Amino acid sequence: MLLPPSFYQRPDVLLVARELLGKYVFTQFEGELTGGRIVETEAYRHHGDEALALHLRRKARQAQGLYRPGGHAYLYAVYGRHTLFNLTTHDAAHPDAVLIRAIEPTEGLEVMLRRRGLPAPARNLTAGPGTLTQALGLTPAHTGVALQAPPLWLEDRGAAVPEALVRRSPRIGLAYAGPEAAGLPWRFRC
Repeated sequence: MLLPPSFYQRPDVLLVARELLGKYVFTQFEGELTGGRIVETEAYRHHGDEALALHLRRKARQAQGLYRPGGHAYLYAVYGRHTLFNLTTHDAAHPDAVLIRAIEPTEGLEVMLRRRGLPAPARNLTAGPGTLTQALGLTPAHTGVALQAPPLWLEDRGAAVPEALVRRSPRIGLAYAGPEAAGLPWRFRC
């Protein structure tokens, strides 16, 4: 079942990030379907999150993609070579987002291997936000795409991740935002 806009438009970005675990993300470009089960996310909240506040200031022009109702893609490049895939949550006045950090591949393995330049399946095929977007064929040009149909959509296949299997920890790579923001346990894994 396709995730409806109402799933993303809830005001609690932490809940959305947690409940995305076990959901599926797919892309379809030029007839090639790729995707898999979401196994790692990070939440970013407009209020009280210095990491997001700094992002909004430093990347003001491209961050306009965050000011959309929940359920849209927000992709941006880091270090001049990696693209990160976020999805908007809440509403257009509250730029909350969830970073999709990793998936367990289920569709289009050969396509993902080709996009990553790998000869055979590897543990790191889609285990990181930059490798994930490369495997799925996502670029910053996909910012603003509604997550409701090809080329990019998310599904609920009815398998919720039990709370006992969810691990929470601080988000990765946020030392620049200060110890408080870096220490927030807003990374979810299963």
